[in-house]
Amino acid sequence: MDQIILHVDMDAFYASVEIRDNPALRGKPLIIGSLPNERGVVATASYEARKYGVHSAMNIKEAYRLCPNGVYMHPNFEKYRAVSHQLHELWNAYASAAETIALDEAYLDVTQTAGNWETARQFAWEIKRRTRQELGLTCSVGLAYSKTAAKTASEEKKPDGYFEIPTPAAFVDLIADRDVRVLYTVGEKTAERLNRAGIRTVRDIRERSGEVKRMLGKQGDWITRVAAGEDDRRVTPYDPREAKSIGREITFQEDVDDRPFLREVLLLLSLSVERRAQRVGLYGEGVTLKITYADMKSITRSKPMSPSRSAAALYREAAYLLSLTPEKPVRLIGVSLGRLSPMASRQLRFEDMEDKPAEEEDVSGALAALGQHYGLDFAGNLDRIFRADTLYRTIEYMRRHRNG
Repeated sequence: MDQIILHVDMDAFYASVEIRDNPALRGKPLIIGSLPNERGVVATASYEARKYGVHSAMNIKEAYRLCPNGVYMHPNFEKYRAVSHQLHELWNAYASAAETIALDEAYLDVTQTAGNWETARQFAWEIKRRTRQELGLTCSVGLAYSKTAAKTASEEKKPDGYFEIPTPAAFVDLIADRDVRVLYTVGEKTAERLNRAGIRTVRDIRERSGEVKRMLGKQGDWITRVAAGEDDRRVTPYDPREAKSIGREITFQEDVDDRPFLREVLLLLSLSVERRAQRVGLYGEGVTLKITYADMKSITRSKPMSPSRSAAALYREAAYLLSLTPEKPVRLIGVSLGRLSPMASRQLRFEDMEDKPAEEEDVSGALAALGQHYGLDFAGNLDRIFRADTLYRTIEYMRRHRNG
């Protein structure tokens, strides 16, 4: 057998952590995300809430309409990250290679560490047992010959499930008459194109493979291969240095038409992006500003820049791009650093270094003024503030008090 792969996926991860830490929530429809009176979406929902039709990424207003008696909570990402670290440390011990997909999900290549299917099965049950005993949480595990099949297997018996797909033939038999969306490479828009052509099931893809390839090109070729059970992708540990861009965005609870405040937000977002770029050792040669207006129309504006990862340079360019955009109430604003590279061998030109100390000093001064105006201790809490959840709460606090 060429590969033996486990896919481990936690069951309603955020909700399960909260229920573990507060047993009074057990059995209740718990929705983690925004609160019903806020803008935002569902991050995850307990299985009790899912019975009402609530699911991840659903608008929170729709979730409340479906489940008005649910328990709604903001996520605590700091806690979830800590638990995630424990989970992946436990899981990775069984694998020769581990590919982290999210805080609560991973592919594990156990081809060498297990050596055979029976031992791999024992690994899967040990992972389930230890995850429950040591962390008080349940996970679903799929054992299969490929990444696609392992992912499908882990979904098959959720929650707290286990399923095996040993061969391509077993995979094809399992999914042949299911909707095309069962293939994880088929997104909503691709499914719509296939459906318009009368291709609705995996069997349809296989029987009309030539048409799918002509319609979707290279993507179509891949989809037809997966539909036939073919997937030779290897488990590849995530390398943050392979990111195409690093960005941060914020959705306001109320629309903002105050340009000076938007520039203040850009400063904080730029500092957050700088820290993330520093952690992974990347520089960028382009900046992109993203804005979604109150009417839900989104625009992006981009421009090149000298190689940098400094908040000063990012903020300067983002603020310039902001000045070029229509002055209408803003729902969302974001900034990202693109065209990334480690810059290990490139020698910076003198003009690249020019004025950098002055720019950094300007940013430090602006941040100090911001902290004084809003009564926030930026200097002593930067590491904490620039985590996504804390940054959101900080900016929302500033929004509510910006005229104070």
